[in-house]
Parts: sequence; structure tokens; C-alpha cells
Amino acid sequence: MTNEPPKAPPLYPKSHLLAASGIAALLSLALLVFPSSEVEAKKTTLNLELESPAEQLKQEQDAPLTQNTDTAPSPFAQIDNSATPTEETAKAEPAPAAAEAAPASKDPSHREVTVSRGDTLSTLFTKVGLPATAVHEVLASNKQAKQFSQLKHGQVLQIELDKDGQLASLHSKLSDLETIRLTKSANGYAFNREISKPVMRSAYVHGVIKSSLSASAQRAGLNHNLTMDMARIFGYDIDFAQDIRQGDEFDVIYEQKVMNGKVVGTGNILSARFTNRGKSFTAVRYTNKQGNTNYYTADGNSMRKAFIRTPVDFARISSRFSAGRKHPILNKIRAHKGVDYAAPRGTPIKAAGDGKVLLAGRRGGYGNTVIIQHGNRYQTLYGHMQGFAKGVKTGGTVKQGQIIGYIGTTGLSTGPHLHYEFQVNGVHVDPLGQKLPMADPIAKAERQRFLQQSQPLVARMDQEKATLLASSKR
Repeated sequence: MTNEPPKAPPLYPKSHLLAASGIAALLSLALLVFPSSEVEAKKTTLNLELESPAEQLKQEQDAPLTQNTDTAPSPFAQIDNSATPTEETAKAEPAPAAAEAAPASKDPSHREVTVSRGDTLSTLFTKVGLPATAVHEVLASNKQAKQFSQLKHGQVLQIELDKDGQLASLHSKLSDLETIRLTKSANGYAFNREISKPVMRSAYVHGVIKSSLSASAQRAGLNHNLTMDMARIFGYDIDFAQDIRQGDEFDVIYEQKVMNGKVVGTGNILSARFTNRGKSFTAVRYTNKQGNTNYYTADGNSMRKAFIRTPVDFARISSRFSAGRKHPILNKIRAHKGVDYAAPRGTPIKAAGDGKVLLAGRRGGYGNTVIIQHGNRYQTLYGHMQGFAKGVKTGGTVKQGQIIGYIGTTGLSTGPHLHYEFQVNGVHVDPLGQKLPMADPIAKAERQRFLQQSQPLVARMDQEKATLLASSKR
């Protein structure tokens, strides 16, 4: 029998083969374009895992060492960096800092730390490796040492360690002029305060009132304290609550405190001129031979009168002196024997002059009230106070300009304001219209000395203003 070769398996029809090939191609394309949810999840996870730690570790390994040898190892030391993030991922997500430790100082015994929000002396000591007991030793060493626990955000502490790594000294700059220091000695820690003496120089500013005194003064270069000083100096002649007008002008020569070429503070106003409604008032600071300092006009009369015109700075007059006014609460006509100054609750109220306190307490519809007797002829009343200033009590004495209380709404009051009354020989008068008595002028024996100091200051204001106006016209 002749052996025949085995028969090949029957071939599929050509139409079936073409159909199968087409289906396989479509499936492959679908898998490439639309991966399963499992594949998508793995892709997302991979990108998150490969963000920046590995790249950060590589950078740390390639970079030269700049930290102390006893610094803790990098938190990324155990990360598997077998996969490297793509360049696009590295740019999109910057690598986090490896550690917060600062580079080693040239002097290993010196440490410098900056106070962050929430920091305490204890947390700062921990950062430089000092034990918790060191904080107690420092704060218990001296009453003044407790200032080191009153830290401010951004404050810098300089710490010196001894050869054993213990605290040798601690100091911090509180301002451009003040530094506090603790130094370890055989008896514990010694506290020292260092006050730097600045160079004093004079400066000039000129301003024109456009909206308010405070805004115009700030624009001219006067800080808040100098603005308040100027208002106090001219407060006997100008009522800053009602007299200020747009176009009023002021010129001020004041002291500047300078350290290493930098202005670190201001001192006193040396001379000033305020032009209100076309009328100019000039003031010059002068200290007499007895050491008493006051402000005087250019010809030597005192700027200080027996009374100041308004007991509240920059308040708004809400009701004037009137023989017949309808009371806002009682709803009937009755005399308004004073002036009402509206201001925010808590605004300080000043004594209009030196005197004895006849009352510091409640008085009917006036609420919390202070009444002051000034000599034999004058008396002032301050009503609706929120409260009294410390030390102000019935039977005591007060000085002109002293804070005696604060704006409130006690008694019959519809809103926070001061009700201010002025009496002459027991009769109520309008405090806005009352002519104020003058204080003593420069003594004859000192007049020549005063003029030698005042005339150059007044001349400088004139010259500075002329130069300023001339330059503005160019």
C-alpha cells in the first residue's frame, strides 16, 4: 500500500479570514485609544509617584555638601528612584526643600533664627539643639529677661553657644535703636540693654489740605504722631473739628533721627506755620534757661492759652450751643447749653485746661460725667462718656490736654458723642465763641535768646517754601 501524505486541514473560506483580520485590527485600535479603567488608574498613580522626590534626591546627591555633618539624613533617602520623572513633570511641580536646617555658619558656635508665626522661645531653642531647661534658666535669670519671651513675627535672635553646645549669650534687636542681650556668667545670666544714640537732623515738609488734615499730612511726609503734635500746637487758635478748609496750608520743620544714613524715627516739631482761611499762625519751640519747653509765636507770645478750643481731636460737631433746640430723645424744646462732638466710641477726651475735678461719676441724663473747676471763674463739663481715664476721680486734679475719659453713649444719648459745656462765673457760654485767656509770653530776660533761635527757623520755612513753589512752576 502506498503511503499518502496526511491531508492538510481544510482552509477557511477567504471571506472568513478577511473578516477575522478586520475584527482583530479594530480591537487593537480600540485598546490603544480607549484603555480600560484599570490601565487609566495605573497611569495616574504612576505620575503622582514620580513627581519630584526622586529628582530631589538626585540633586542632593550631585550637589556638594553644605550642611553640618550631624544633620539628619534627607527624608527622601529611602525613596525608590528606579523610575525617573519626565522633564515636563519636574518643571510643573518644583521639588520641595529637603530640610529646613540652615547652611552651616562660618562660626559653628553662632546660630541665627527668625521668629515665625506660632514660634516661642522654646521652639526656637529646639531648632538650634538647646534643651527645654535652657528656656527656664533664661527666663528665671532676670525679670527683664522675660522680654525674650515677647517675640514678634520676623524678629531675629542671635544665639552663641559655648564649646559644650550650651547657651553662652542671646541677643536680639528690638528696633534700629534698641538691642537686648543676655550673657552667661559664673552667677547665671546678666541682662543688658543697649540704646544707640542717633544723629539728629532737621527736615522740612509743606502740605496743602485737599480732603482732610491727616491725609494731606501723610501725603506731605508727616507721620501720625507729628500730625497730632501739630494739631495740639495750633489747637488753641484753630478748631480742627470745624475750621479746616480745602486749600489751607502748613509748613513744618521737625527733627529726624538718623542711624547709618537711615531715618529711624522722628523727634519734636521745631517750628510750624498753619494758614487757615487765609490767616497764618506761626509756632516755634523754645526751652528756657530753667529747662521748661513750650511753643511760642514768632514774636514771643505763648501758643498755650488757658484753654484749648476743642477737647476731642478731629471730631465732628453734631450739635451747637443753642437757646432752643428740640431734644432728640425727650422730643421737646429745651436749651442746648453746650456743644456736641460726634466721634467713634472710645475716642479720647482731653481736659480743656488745668483744674480740680469736682465730679467724675454719673449725673442724670449726662451719664458718665466729668466736671472740672478752673480757678475761680471757669468750669467745664464733659458728658455721655463711655468711661473715665485711669487716675481721674472726684477731688483730684488734671492738667490741660490730659486724657480724662472716652467717647460713649451713656445717659440720654442717641449715639457716641461728647457733650461739652463751658461756664464763666456760673453762666453757660458758647465754647466755640468764647475768647480764651492768654498764657504768659517769653520773659524779657530771655527774649534776645529766644529770637536768636526762632528767627533762623522762621526764615528757613520762608526760604524752603519759596524754593518749593519756584520749582513747581518750572
